[in-house]
Amino acid sequence: MDKHPRITLAAALLTALALGTTATACSGSGTGGASDRGRSGTNPATGNLGRVVGGTPAKGGTLNVLSNQDFTHLDPARNWVMGDMDFGTRLLYRTLLTYKAEPGAKGSELAPDLAEDLGTSSNGAKTWTFRLKQGLKYEDGSPVTAQDVKYNVERSFSPDLPGGPDYAARYLAGAEGYKGPAGGKHLASIKTPDARTIVFELRAPFAEFRYATVLPTFAPVPAAQDKGPQYDNRPFSSGPYKIESYARDKRLVLVRNPHWDAATDPVRKAYPDRIVVTMGLKGGQVDDRLVAGAGADASAVPWAGLRPESTPKVLTKPDIRARLLAESKNCTEMVQMHTGRAPFDDVRVRQAVQYALDREAILTASGGPALNDPATALMPGSLFTGGKQPDTLKIPLTGDVTKAKQLLKEAGKADGLTTRLTVATGDKGVAEAIQESLGRAGIKVVIETVDPSAFYDTIGDTKNRTDLVYTGWCPDYPSGSTFLPFVFDGRYIKEKGNSGNHSLFRDQPTMRRMDEIAAMTDATQASKAWQELDGQILAKAPTAPVVIERMPLLVGPNIAGAFGHTSFGGQIDYATIGLKDPAKSGS
Repeated sequence: MDKHPRITLAAALLTALALGTTATACSGSGTGGASDRGRSGTNPATGNLGRVVGGTPAKGGTLNVLSNQDFTHLDPARNWVMGDMDFGTRLLYRTLLTYKAEPGAKGSELAPDLAEDLGTSSNGAKTWTFRLKQGLKYEDGSPVTAQDVKYNVERSFSPDLPGGPDYAARYLAGAEGYKGPAGGKHLASIKTPDARTIVFELRAPFAEFRYATVLPTFAPVPAAQDKGPQYDNRPFSSGPYKIESYARDKRLVLVRNPHWDAATDPVRKAYPDRIVVTMGLKGGQVDDRLVAGAGADASAVPWAGLRPESTPKVLTKPDIRARLLAESKNCTEMVQMHTGRAPFDDVRVRQAVQYALDREAILTASGGPALNDPATALMPGSLFTGGKQPDTLKIPLTGDVTKAKQLLKEAGKADGLTTRLTVATGDKGVAEAIQESLGRAGIKVVIETVDPSAFYDTIGDTKNRTDLVYTGWCPDYPSGSTFLPFVFDGRYIKEKGNSGNHSLFRDQPTMRRMDEIAAMTDATQASKAWQELDGQILAKAPTAPVVIERMPLLVGPNIAGAFGHTSFGGQIDYATIGLKDPAKSGS
């Protein structure tokens, strides 16, 4: 999936780019992967896509992560935000399968993780079997078992653990009404004939199931370690690092897991001895520290993207610009409207929002056209034939205010209306651009900002959320099945912890068509059908797609092996990052 707090890069980039770029390292193109898909082409900020900063790391030292926020969730049953998934699955816990730790297109390829191979399907892709490797251990030296993977999949159904990936709920046979393993209740559709074998029985053929096993739902959790919602504070490690200390909203310290065996894990390199995440920093403070790159900050990376006002400090200086990564996120950012509540239960009001939006102004607020593209469809271009979104509605980039006012008049709102919009704090500038553009048509918008770590819990509370929310979605892998059903299938809306369908769209024809496409065995036919359905949903206006962006990240001068991983939305891949000189990290 993706849910992700957005990042921005200033329109000042346009003029700064005229000074040239420093194109180094390898080139590549993102053409698929988990949670975000990359676009092929040149990265205007840093040279080529798939670029690696700093060469091969040395082992040792402390990697510092400078963050403006806490994690949304680290519990693998709840972890479904892009950066959190990257951090959790690369450092703290392993999943049945994972993605290769490679820049560019190779980072979209599957690799065995806990499993010996990529799994085998039978019964017409309704049965999937995975065999675990030998020698897998937790941080206390106890063995990782197939039963532990089954347990975490089951606990992901618990009402006390909302917000995580729901592939299991959608596809496992007999999952309807299941509420987790409390009271000894288990899913018969997950079989563990021995400690190293796990078998999933699906309710329908699902040829893409192995991609779902990359998600944190398919990480192991021993039942004896489960603390319910408190497990978020101290996940039990099966990965190369374990938690030494975690003060929420302040600081997280990871140290090596002595029982992690690199011989079982060709993906993670675990170069640093320690990883320290410092939270609660102001965005500008993080940027300034990384620009200076002094002391421990030389060995630091950011959690969020570069702020607009910081771009002149970076792009006008070649030595600093050489440390900037800006991989494509290729996720669609949208204004999602509460279709179950007046006035947005009227399609004409929702269409008025689509026509009133000035995507050019929003694009500028998001960082400008040098790193961003206007969205003209729901799914990102990687899921369309030719790799480019179609211009489905053909609305001018600056909007059509006359058409928007006409639609409002037809809906009985000739005098306009007042509504509220929720955004993450880092999106305040984007929210103001939305506010101004909708105001031209008589739609008065009151902006409410929420800390990024609490954003998805806030908008996932369907009874108490605002009419409008600004968020996005990224495919978990290159298929329309990972986008449209998760954003627009009304059968999986939850009262709290609602994950993807933030328009609360419940449309029977749409859901019937989703089921028909999911049953198609011809991948080409299914892909074409998803593309057609994209336009059909967009015409019903549950959301207004706005922008597709990149992820600009400035790293410290002592950082090595850093690249934006296409499978994690352009986030730095923590599997292979480290330091040039560990002695300079101060540890």
